Amino acid sequence: MSPRRPYLLRAMYEWLVDNQLTPHLVVNASITGCQLPWEFVKNGQIVLNVSPTAVAQLQMHNEFVEFNARFSGKPHHVVAPMAAVMALYARENGAGTLFEEEAYYSEERDMSLTDDEPTATGAPPAVEPAAEASNKPKRKTSHLKVVK
Repeated sequence: MSPRRPYLLRAMYEWLVDNQLTPHLVVNASITGCQLPWEFVKNGQIVLNVSPTAVAQLQMHNEFVEFNARFSGKPHHVVAPMAAVMALYARENGAGTLFEEEAYYSEERDMSLTDDEPTATGAPPAVEPAAEASNKPKRKTSHLKVVK
């Protein structure tokens, strides 16, 4: 059976926006496939303002959430696998939902992947600058490098 999380996430997001609330997405940054502004990750998590005025090209797929946003004036393409999405809530009053663990995502996390294989969530693999990588858990280093 397919997981409930993507459907509940889209419904909750729509409800929050329809009620003029500011949706914030809580993401577990340690999940494989996350593309995040690593300098803002705290205690393995990041809270992202995903309101229509804060992000561009927001897409909530069944396998991942992605959008473009600016962090401290720098543009970022953010990708969060659905397995990494922990909660969605309103900044103004805390209304929202905390997503429970689902066996579908636990099984995905148990898969062992190499850097050359696509992620189990269908999200593109993360490419992180070396200076920002120190803020996240240690993983295999990529064969890709940042060109400035």
